[in-house]
Amino acid sequence: MTGVAVLLAAGLAWFGPGVTAQVAIDGDDIGGVVRSASGPEAGVWVIAETDDFNTLYRKTVVTGNGGRYVVPDLPDARYRVWVRGYGLKDSEPVTATPGTTLDLRAVTAANPREAAQVYPANYWYSLVEVPPKSEFPGTGENGNGISPGMRSQANWIDGLKQGCQLCHQLGNQATREVLNPADFDSTEAAWAHRVKAGQRGALMSGGLRRFGPDRAVAMYADWTDRIMAGEVPPAPPRPQGRERDVVLTMWEWGGPTGYIHDEVASDKRDPRVNANGPIYGVEFASDGLVWVDPTTNEARQVTIPVRDTPGEGGFRSYIDQENLEPSIYWGDELIWDNPGNPHNPMMDGQGRVWMTHQIRGPGNPAWCQEGSSNPYAQHYPQTRAARHIAYYDPTTEEVELIDTCFNTHHLQFGFEDSERLYLSSVASVIGWLDVDLFEETGDAQAAQGWCPIIVDTNGDGRITEWVGRGDAGDPTKDKEMGGGWYGIVPDPTEDHVVWAASGGVPGQIARLDLGANPPETCIAEYYQPPFDNPDAPIQGYSPRGIDITTDGIVWTALSGSGHMASFDRSKCGVLNGPTATGQHCPEGWSLYATPGPQMKGVTDHGSADFHYYSWVDQHGTLGLGDNVPIATGSTSDSLLAFLPDEEEYVVLRVPYPLGFYSRGMDGRIDDPSAGWKGRAVWADYGTNAVWHSEGGKGTQGNLVKFQVRPDPLAH
Repeated sequence: MTGVAVLLAAGLAWFGPGVTAQVAIDGDDIGGVVRSASGPEAGVWVIAETDDFNTLYRKTVVTGNGGRYVVPDLPDARYRVWVRGYGLKDSEPVTATPGTTLDLRAVTAANPREAAQVYPANYWYSLVEVPPKSEFPGTGENGNGISPGMRSQANWIDGLKQGCQLCHQLGNQATREVLNPADFDSTEAAWAHRVKAGQRGALMSGGLRRFGPDRAVAMYADWTDRIMAGEVPPAPPRPQGRERDVVLTMWEWGGPTGYIHDEVASDKRDPRVNANGPIYGVEFASDGLVWVDPTTNEARQVTIPVRDTPGEGGFRSYIDQENLEPSIYWGDELIWDNPGNPHNPMMDGQGRVWMTHQIRGPGNPAWCQEGSSNPYAQHYPQTRAARHIAYYDPTTEEVELIDTCFNTHHLQFGFEDSERLYLSSVASVIGWLDVDLFEETGDAQAAQGWCPIIVDTNGDGRITEWVGRGDAGDPTKDKEMGGGWYGIVPDPTEDHVVWAASGGVPGQIARLDLGANPPETCIAEYYQPPFDNPDAPIQGYSPRGIDITTDGIVWTALSGSGHMASFDRSKCGVLNGPTATGQHCPEGWSLYATPGPQMKGVTDHGSADFHYYSWVDQHGTLGLGDNVPIATGSTSDSLLAFLPDEEEYVVLRVPYPLGFYSRGMDGRIDDPSAGWKGRAVWADYGTNAVWHSEGGKGTQGNLVKFQVRPDPLAH
């Protein structure tokens, strides 16, 4: 018997000299080998999807050495199975059921342009040509067309991300090309219309004015012209190493106009809460709370109410209906209605889902304002709040609405013995709600508090009289610092201490210690990422998301410059005093460039990716270890897990459908004794233009479950 015959008789697949593979599967798996005309294809994706359930279900794995794959633990259904990979054209789907051994034929792309159709959006966005450093600061419409407010190239790049990518990806096919060129005289005319169209047209066109609108439109039109003429980006690398161990499970949710901002699976402090239960997401565009039950593959939704119709808030604030430019997708139809504007769910230890939500008009009651007897209003009065607090109790299926004086945006539960919920404001204060006190009394006024970020710049160890953010410093007084506090995280190593982040160039993070008797004892520290700092070898800017390890190391994704950054306060020689104004502790920072291409014309701090938020996997729910920081690769179809000891990234790519734009993530342990199968990280397609995703109008967003198994064939 020949060697080949022996292999075949033994049930082994043979690919050529020295290359053999064997794939073992269970009755609920599909497995086999992927090969093209060139041989086995490693580092490509095998996708299995079915619409046999209440919601469309998908599972995706990566091929290992020899092109072998196993799609594990599939519920009983008929699946369409096919291959996608860099350098390939999508294969034709074949039908299979669990328990099937299925070899798949990959198809090599005919040319670079065909291959590039499945590249992540940030690779295409890297072809945008940014104005050179020499053109900044801008000289206005009678000069170089760049707004004088654009002080540096970094400001421009940050605007391309914080402004233009804040709501959805740029670089996907829907944005990099003009889909109806015959309707316009030029690409510039098409872009000028595009940024005015639909319910968010006023926001888009207003954002472009910050650049100098004509110059920005010309830049984007040039980008589109080059792409439509055939220019393609560099090829991304195929998954390697641990990236081949990733298993993705997906469920559609939210509907064809849904804007599910982000999701929650468990209590961040104890990821065993809500084990095997539903995953919840806020439906930002229609005041809903949606969820998927991953055990039954069903999706549901409830409405989050308001006390009275807010006078402003949600998408209603941005609509000029008389001058609404019709969109190519929805014409003049108003597809969003969200007076409550719910945002950012978090779960407590009882499995209740808390979120920020506008329950009334933004004008505050008298007890929040100057002249009130409320000690917090006397310390720092609040005249308006455009979001407040709500929570959903799954056991009663009821929603509780809680008024706040301070605006709310993100929220996190603290680590104190009594339950406390901390909230950022995208304004000048950090707020909190003593949940236990509220539940005992029902008194929202008595249960809440807030403090601004006041730094002890006179160095006397306490906060006394201070000067405002826009005022010149006074060596005899303290100083209010920063603003627009966006990301928030309590410190697990210290009670009553919370960290916050705010974007911009360079942006900032702050540490707020409430002390024993807030607001009088509130005291803050203020730190900026190293920027134009001769004492720092690596420069970065624009923190947004913020999280912390269990031993107190702060991590933040620098969305402008494209870094994951850690901050270790223990390394700082100065914490307060007259020099503690931001750039005083470069030694506390460590910056690690995120993977992905640079933008054209940029030589420093200019990755084409945008990181909407960041998160630390404190409890090892992903399977890469405890305290692993993860950035949202919001425009790279990925989550970016950073391994601090190795100083390496593991790119968790979502290859299909293209358009995975995450705003956050959460981890959960369903069964601590089940190894990789009992734990996962969850994220979702958080774009507010789901019709930009692969599939176009009519497609839905997806909830995505990320797991990392021991090897690509584990089942």
